Amino acid sequence: MDNLIFSLNATIPVFLVMVLGYFFHKIRLVDDSFVKTLNSFNFKVTMPVLLFQDLSSSDFRSVWDTKYVLFCFFATLISIILIWIITAKLYHKKDYVGEFVQASYRSSAAILGIAFIQNIYGDAGMAPLMIIGTVPLYNIAAVIILSFTGPGEHTLTPASLKKSIKGILTNPIILGILAGILGSFLPFSFPVILQKTIKNIAVLATPLALIGLGAGFEGKKALAEIRPTLLCSFIKLLLLPAVFLPFAISMGFHTDKLVALLIMLGSPTTVSCFIMAKNMGHEGVLTSSVVVATTFLSSVTITFWLYLLRSFGLI
Repeated sequence: MDNLIFSLNATIPVFLVMVLGYFFHKIRLVDDSFVKTLNSFNFKVTMPVLLFQDLSSSDFRSVWDTKYVLFCFFATLISIILIWIITAKLYHKKDYVGEFVQASYRSSAAILGIAFIQNIYGDAGMAPLMIIGTVPLYNIAAVIILSFTGPGEHTLTPASLKKSIKGILTNPIILGILAGILGSFLPFSFPVILQKTIKNIAVLATPLALIGLGAGFEGKKALAEIRPTLLCSFIKLLLLPAVFLPFAISMGFHTDKLVALLIMLGSPTTVSCFIMAKNMGHEGVLTSSVVVATTFLSSVTITFWLYLLRSFGLI
């Protein structure tokens, strides 16, 4: 019972804030324009500041774990390749394949990863290292996959790759992590006034991001493309964690490292998938359906995984 209560305490507060965001949107306290602005503000300001605060205040030399970052990278890479091969055999509609693959591997690593780890451990923990190992790969792979599988003759070009690499190098999340790493090596502490200012902005990140996620939730779209949506959701929420978590445990990862890996493997599909799919000529219906379905179902599956890991004394 204690393990179940631990798991519920870790997940329910996070999803309740998302439900509040959905409720605020339904009663028109917030509108779509506000949600769009809020998501942009979180992505460009609060999330990078939160990551900067956590990393700059820690001894990064003692936090860095090459084996962990490489595991995050190769687990993601192997997932992408296998899903792409299998999906290409299952579906003959080319643009279906691209949307399916991206929605199956691309997690809400930054928003939900930080939210869950903060809720359990009080800080971002190993989430920044997990983000370093996955987010650049997420973006590069998405450009390649969506280009090769786009409707018509949308092909991968040096220009699109250059644009993707530029996007990664200027990604606010990545910049926040890099600034935090540099800050941790400084031989002095920031003035108290600056520390408190940074903290006041950082504490906004998780609640505002969850409200934005909930307010943007569109339940009706989950009913479209129901069969591939359910299959994609199964891969995202259950299959990937079931395949890779045992390997992670055997390599000695536990506590916040294991929770970050769980979020990397088994958290809902990020809304960035929909934005990128639409911008690269895809219909986006399957992607939006998967985003909605995985967001809803993850309240159950993440609780299950946390309960299981807690029961074995791993977190």
